[in-house]
Parts: sequence; C-alpha cells; structure tokens
Amino acid sequence: MNEDILVVEGLTKDFIGLRALDNLNMVVHEGQIHGLIGPNGSGKTTFFNVVTGLLSATAGKIYFDSADITNCEPTAVANLGISRTFQAGRLVPRMTVLENVMSGAYVHSRLDIRGVFLRRFFTTSAQEADMRRRALKLLELVGLADSVERWASELVWVQRQLTQIARALVSQPKLLLLDEPTGGMGVQESQMVEHIIRQARSELGITVVVVGHDVRLVTTVSDWVTCINFGHKIAEGTPEQVQNHPGVLEAYLGKEE
Repeated sequence: MNEDILVVEGLTKDFIGLRALDNLNMVVHEGQIHGLIGPNGSGKTTFFNVVTGLLSATAGKIYFDSADITNCEPTAVANLGISRTFQAGRLVPRMTVLENVMSGAYVHSRLDIRGVFLRRFFTTSAQEADMRRRALKLLELVGLADSVERWASELVWVQRQLTQIARALVSQPKLLLLDEPTGGMGVQESQMVEHIIRQARSELGITVVVVGHDVRLVTTVSDWVTCINFGHKIAEGTPEQVQNHPGVLEAYLGKEE
C-alpha cells in the first residue's frame, strides 16, 4: 500500500463574508493521480493556494511527507518538493520558452537566475547545463521541442499551458499540482495533456493532483477522485463511484424539483 504524501486535516479558509474551504479532509497517496473536481467557485484553486502557501489557512493542518507545512512560505513549500501550475498560464513574456522552463529549477539551486539569463550562453556552469538538459527533455515531452527559442509572448494559449507544465516538472517535484491544465483546449490537446500526466507518474515517478471543472478529463486520468462544493467535500472514491454519486450529480446539474 502506498504511503500518504499529502494529508489535509480540517482545512478551512475564510475570506471576508465567505468560507472558501470548509473543514476539508483529504489524503493523497504516493504514486497516485488524484483528481479534485467541483463546480466553478467550489474552492479548488483556493485549496492549491493554501497548500502551496500563497494563502494562509484559517484552521486545519497540512502535512507533506509527514512534515507540517501549514502556512509555510511558498518558497519553502517548493523546496520540499511541491510544484504547481496556474489557471492563468503565467509566463515571463520577455524570456524564451526554454528560459521560462529553466526558471522552474532555480528554486532548488544557489544560482542567481537574473545573472544566468543576463550572461545568456557565453558562460555556462555545470549546474546550468544540467538544468538546460532537463528543460529540453521536458519540452520534448510536452511537444514543444521546436519552440525553445521562441519568446513566451508569442505563444498561443495551449502552448503557454504546456510550457507551464514543463516548468513545473523541471524542478523534479515529488508532488505536482495541476490547476485546470486543459482549460481552453480542444479534444486533441486535452488528450495530449492526459498523456503527459500519465508519463509524469509512470516515467518520472511524480504524484499528481489534477484540478478540473472538466469531469471527463479528471475521471479518465485519475486513480482516485475527490469532489468538493462550497469548500466542503461531498464525495470521494474511484472515478466511477464519484461520477455516479447523487451529491456530485446535484452539484453539477442542480436538484430536480
């Protein structure tokens, strides 16, 4: 039986006049692809933001690899081995695709990223060379091997999302958090992302939590699924169990009168 890599106990997040997470309990097993679904506004992205330290928890505990990471700074969380993507496709527009991906590795290095990219390729340390090799390999994995020298500002939405995934993977995380990785994508692009998620687990040994409003994507790729609504867990189990749960159907389709 796989060990627990992420354990969330009673996690609560309050904003002014709003409870975004409500006493949420969730366990992610090492080596698992764990789906997190729920309607828009259900608290999925807030969950990622609290786990990664971008937001502080109002109550509850978060354990990663048995260590208490509740309210740790984002850099500390990343250094422990948690990496993530964002819905907004955040990239640095005046850096190349390769540089954007390499930037994901600098959280674990002692190198000054500004100095490295100002020097460009005139001088290269062994550590930089290793980062570059990893970044190029991951860009090949996500299908962007021909775009390494393009400016990030030139990329279309799908390419921005794929670059984000490569950047999140380059730090060699133990746990990868993907926030709506197929948002705005067609069927073919979504299938490509599904394949990348499976490769991250099977070839790179990374545990993955994937958030999605797209129930089909998440239930297709995941081993275990948690569904939340208004920050509260309403169902959990295998994809088949969650898809057929009355509470999930009601959350997505509404209650019949």
